[in-house]
Amino acid sequence: MSRQIPAIAASLQLFIVVVFTVLVTGVLPAHAETPDVGWPQAASDLPAEPDLRFGTLPNGMRFAIMHNATPAGQVAIRFRIGTGSLQEKDDQQGLAHFLEHMAFKGSTHVPEGEMTRILQRLGLAFGADTNASTSYNETVYALDLPEADAETVSTGLMLMRETASELTLDAGAFDRERGVILSEEKLRDTPQYRGGTGFMNLLLPGQRVLLRPPIGKTDIISNAPVDLVRDYYRTNYRPERATLIVVGDIDAAALEADIRSRFSNWMSNTPAPAEPDLGALEKHGERVGTVVVPGGATCVQIAWTRPYDGSQDTVAKRRQQLIDGIGLAVLNRRISVLAQQPNPPFVSAQAGSQDLLKSAHVTMIAADSDPDKWQAALAAIDQEQRRIAEFGAAQSEIDREIAEYRSTLQAATGGAATRTSPDIAGSLAWSVGKGVVFTSPAEDLSLFDAAMKGLTAAEVNQSLQAAFAGNGPQLVLQIPQMPEGGVAAVEKAYADSRAVPVTAPEHTTAAVWAYTDFGKAGAVVEQRVVDDLGVTMVRFANGVRLTVKPTKLRGDEVLVRANIGRGRLDLPHDRPLPIWAAPTVPLSGLKAISYDDLQKAFASNVVGSDFSIQDGSFRFEGATRPSDLATQLQLLTAYVSDPAYRPDVFKRVQQAYLNSLTQLQATPGTVVGRDLPGLLHSNDPRWTFPDRTQLLDTKPEDFEALLRPFLSRGQIEVIIAGDVQVDDAIRMTAQTFGALPARPDAQERTDSSALFPAPTPEPVVRLQDGRSDNAGALVAMPIGDFLSDLPRAVAANVTGAIFRNRLIDQFRIAEGATYSPQGDVDLSRSIPGYGFAYVYVETVPAKVDHFFDLVDKISADLRDRDVSPDELTRAKAPIVEEIKRSQQTNGYWLESLHGAQTDARRLERIRGSINGYQSITAQDVRAIATVYLKPETSWRMKILPANGSAVR
Repeated sequence: MSRQIPAIAASLQLFIVVVFTVLVTGVLPAHAETPDVGWPQAASDLPAEPDLRFGTLPNGMRFAIMHNATPAGQVAIRFRIGTGSLQEKDDQQGLAHFLEHMAFKGSTHVPEGEMTRILQRLGLAFGADTNASTSYNETVYALDLPEADAETVSTGLMLMRETASELTLDAGAFDRERGVILSEEKLRDTPQYRGGTGFMNLLLPGQRVLLRPPIGKTDIISNAPVDLVRDYYRTNYRPERATLIVVGDIDAAALEADIRSRFSNWMSNTPAPAEPDLGALEKHGERVGTVVVPGGATCVQIAWTRPYDGSQDTVAKRRQQLIDGIGLAVLNRRISVLAQQPNPPFVSAQAGSQDLLKSAHVTMIAADSDPDKWQAALAAIDQEQRRIAEFGAAQSEIDREIAEYRSTLQAATGGAATRTSPDIAGSLAWSVGKGVVFTSPAEDLSLFDAAMKGLTAAEVNQSLQAAFAGNGPQLVLQIPQMPEGGVAAVEKAYADSRAVPVTAPEHTTAAVWAYTDFGKAGAVVEQRVVDDLGVTMVRFANGVRLTVKPTKLRGDEVLVRANIGRGRLDLPHDRPLPIWAAPTVPLSGLKAISYDDLQKAFASNVVGSDFSIQDGSFRFEGATRPSDLATQLQLLTAYVSDPAYRPDVFKRVQQAYLNSLTQLQATPGTVVGRDLPGLLHSNDPRWTFPDRTQLLDTKPEDFEALLRPFLSRGQIEVIIAGDVQVDDAIRMTAQTFGALPARPDAQERTDSSALFPAPTPEPVVRLQDGRSDNAGALVAMPIGDFLSDLPRAVAANVTGAIFRNRLIDQFRIAEGATYSPQGDVDLSRSIPGYGFAYVYVETVPAKVDHFFDLVDKISADLRDRDVSPDELTRAKAPIVEEIKRSQQTNGYWLESLHGAQTDARRLERIRGSINGYQSITAQDVRAIATVYLKPETSWRMKILPANGSAVR
């Protein structure tokens, strides 16, 4: 169960001095063991990533270290303990996860209450940089350190060592945390979770995983004595179950010495527990079952299971897994094509296979459908599965999947040198959990090429036969209410479908990409360079603007974005708008080529075609590589100039929205996600979520009539950031967007500055249909936009961070009244005068009004007195470090350069953001609170249970 958690810290000077000495000297202690002992590669013919430094301590703890300079000067730490909910005793259910929370509640050298503070001073943000998760068979602690200096790295390693064996597990802290865990249990208890649990209960009857969900049992969480969690800790947190991973801008040899010095004295004082018996997979033939989840989705699932294969990870095993994946990818492609047809039998569907918690291997095909059309969805996926089982996959289909898979591996290989440290560390922790060798991207590509060489359709089809062997087929219908006739009706529908004979598929010819010539290349009429930012700005004769930011931040990665017009600000606001149908645009393909044929045509390319409607633009974007940049620009230009707006695709998107309506009513969080954008824009239809009537009343032609004029007339801004040469970007853009007909200058409109709603004398109330012991509460306060007053915006962000930290300290940590308070300062970069700060919690209904009182109390204190230097530092440092980190991504430049050619303030924001935050004073914070954090200007919202309330 993933959760955001505070980090640990305390008085660390002694630790820092010791580690700094080790890092400087770099002297390794003598040791005789082979570095790979205990690692999967020691018993495999697969080579591990060569840049990784593996090791195993005499106590059995493993470690892996890698120097990696992306992002520069940063370090990612992952500490994996191979124990989770499966290792719990009957009276400990939920305590593995509870212990994960308690790991940040004090230890031998870290007093309770100091945990978050020191890491905040070092620049780690709550949740974003400090995280942990507990699953069935592992608990993983994560720190993303913003600096690679001795003090910061020492702090991170000290915290992991404290977690290993030094937690105090204080009874008072344990009792205070119960409410937080119970809040998380409610947060996780969604229709999706209940549906997944119901499916697992039918798939793996009698097995241990069904008895040990990580969140546990609420009565144990509420009443367990602290001794039970202490017992779990002593028994299961053991060096032989632990793996420490450190990836970043560090000296790997020196860090190994530090790890050995810190962790070699970790010893277990209890006998090693036996691994739990997970139970045997039940053998069976065809089965049919139902899972009724009120408020949930309708999903038809057909599964086949066989025993889990725990054998060693080898070249031969990888080859077979790749072949299995290719065959199922063909099936997945076929059913995705069915979804793109007129009047499709389902909204979406997918096929695949996976190892399930070391309890079984499952192959599954599933379809999401309209609740009234599950029979059609069932028939479609059943017959498509039987079709491929009987007639197999064609060589042309296999070759297409090979080409697409290979292009993905090629892109990963091209970017291997600039993988980010958190990505590497996370992937390595995953590989430890799976017991597989951590191979390099280059090795993955080599293995794939060797496996695919000479691969025949006969071998793929043999693997498909094996995938659908074993136990099954097992049909599970998940539906909001039992269909008329009950399970017997489901059995009959399945029998009726299986009685229908299947015929061999018809294979279409290869698709041809037709959009390679947009006319005469556009002439450059203006070009200038922003030297200090390394940005080139170009304007073509047709009015198209191009901004290029070449970087080496990620090898072989180029991001492209085309901003058209002014997005929501261009749209009318006097009637409901079908802008929810935006996914229709990319899924419709183009007039000359369908979406499926696009995928065929680009099987060997790495290109993207996302579309969204933003406040400040209609946005097309894609991620590509240098060799495919010309194709990427052609694709986006074609979408802008010749979109298809296919009615059948519109209807599929429409049905997906209709199917989601009951799910969006199921929890406070989903209600907020649905309603808040509209409410905080005074119910302006450009931001409101459609109701059922609006969805049903909208026709495909309504959406096309709304959007087409803006895409055909709006001013075009193209931004390219990444591994690209400026001259290449200019030339390719000239041949695509630059070759389009000229467009008129944009007409500025400034009628949106008064969008924020009026203050609420009484909170706005919304109801949720879920649990009666769950409620939500939100407070928002208007501040203004970002760009009109940059110092104010910076000070507001710091003030918001301080407010959020205080809310966490008081409502979560001190009172245990919520799981994860949320909050942000959202100041528009597109709408003049618009922006706000907000805080939101989910809690029991009885504490909603107390939350409002607490918000007022914090606001008053921020108005009445200056924050301390320490509190100010703990708010500012994570923001500064996040900016530094984000500036080392291409995505930052893609976002930050929007509109920079015509609005110099956007460049000033880039130049001055770090210094701006560093210069904020306590007086600046107090000024923001005095002007903006006032009860009389705030807007408030309650989300209460529709079926009454319960108090815990």
